[in-house]
Amino acid sequence: MHLAPKKGGLGMGLGALFSDNASEVQGKSTLRISEIEPNRLQPRKDFDEEAIASLADSIKDHGLLQPIVVRPYGRAYQIVAGERRWRAARVAGLGEVPVVIKEFSDSEAMQIALIENLQRENLNPVEEALGYRELSEKYDMTQESIAEMTGRSRSAVTNAIRILGLPDEVLEMIRNGQVSTGHAKVLLALDDEKTIKELAAQVADGVLTVRALENAVKSLKSEKKGKTPPKKTDTY
Repeated sequence: MHLAPKKGGLGMGLGALFSDNASEVQGKSTLRISEIEPNRLQPRKDFDEEAIASLADSIKDHGLLQPIVVRPYGRAYQIVAGERRWRAARVAGLGEVPVVIKEFSDSEAMQIALIENLQRENLNPVEEALGYRELSEKYDMTQESIAEMTGRSRSAVTNAIRILGLPDEVLEMIRNGQVSTGHAKVLLALDDEKTIKELAAQVADGVLTVRALENAVKSLKSEKKGKTPPKKTDTY
């Protein structure tokens, strides 16, 4: 089962999903911080502590303006969307936070967590690609529906997933910002893993711009084409 996107995509916010895909539990608009627990399967593992502290300062001054989306989970409530806000609220010393309580299946909760994660501004290209691939493979979503839900174009989703075809060593360079997505797209034109790694290392060292890498790849492909022996033809 997967969430069906509404027309207009998710660029307008995750709220577009909630009214159509889950039933609201009436009666509570706030919960004690101690009643809420994070989702252990949350795809986002690292949270920027400085950003959390900055958000906590804002919450102290203005309060928590956007509610946290939770679902009943045993005797507590589990976060579906808004863990960053929940963490900041704890740092700010809030005893209670505004919430939207809804019933979500495990599958729906994970999809929403993935989509929220994909909408982060500081998401690196590899994390983004892995998120798209998980939505596609684990939840059987088409690239078109992923694009609509995340507010991206279909081609952006397709190109992002293609990056995962590069060697792990190169993916780590992309993750660390040593190799740009522009460079990565050029490297995808090559088949030889050793050559890809060598060129990626030059990119990481600042030797090759995207244009210079394009020229290097064209040169390599031309050389390879020139070395290909001509096909034998029968003579009678």
